[in-house]
Amino acid sequence: MTTPIIREACAQDAAACAAIYAPYVRDTTISFELVPPDAAEFARRIAAYGQSHLWLVAEREGELAGYAYASPFSERAAYAQACEVGVYLAMGSRGAGLGRALYAALLPGLTARGQHTAIARIALPNPASVALHQRCGFTPAGVLRQVGRKHGQWVDVGLWQLLLQPGLPMPPLPV
Repeated sequence: MTTPIIREACAQDAAACAAIYAPYVRDTTISFELVPPDAAEFARRIAAYGQSHLWLVAEREGELAGYAYASPFSERAAYAQACEVGVYLAMGSRGAGLGRALYAALLPGLTARGQHTAIARIALPNPASVALHQRCGFTPAGVLRQVGRKHGQWVDVGLWQLLLQPGLPMPPLPV
């Protein structure tokens, strides 16, 4: 396989991102969304999260093969330097190191933007996602039992955390 091109997402990537994400929504408990968002919603998310945090896409042979993004962990001011991260890959692109490549670009980008902590929520069981996050340095931070319900079952969510800037001096909180 060719080396992926990883770049910041733009509105023109919205339809391809929506197509990558749709099977996760429709067919799995990995995403807790119940209806796949359309391209217009993805364009809105790319604009919002790309500006506030970061949204990257990976291309292989001219096709979008995956994306990674960060969004606010919480809207409360004290959480301003904590973000939630996620990676989604086209079904044919899984298991080839693309998730690691996306995180290898996303995490330093978040550090450069002043983020201190990256948090991933992983619907369990999901051994591939757990393995990806462990390879990228995330550590388990807890499990929320039966917090989601999808496809007629309760789903646990594991929290995984990575300190992007351990020992970072604390800036004053915005008032």
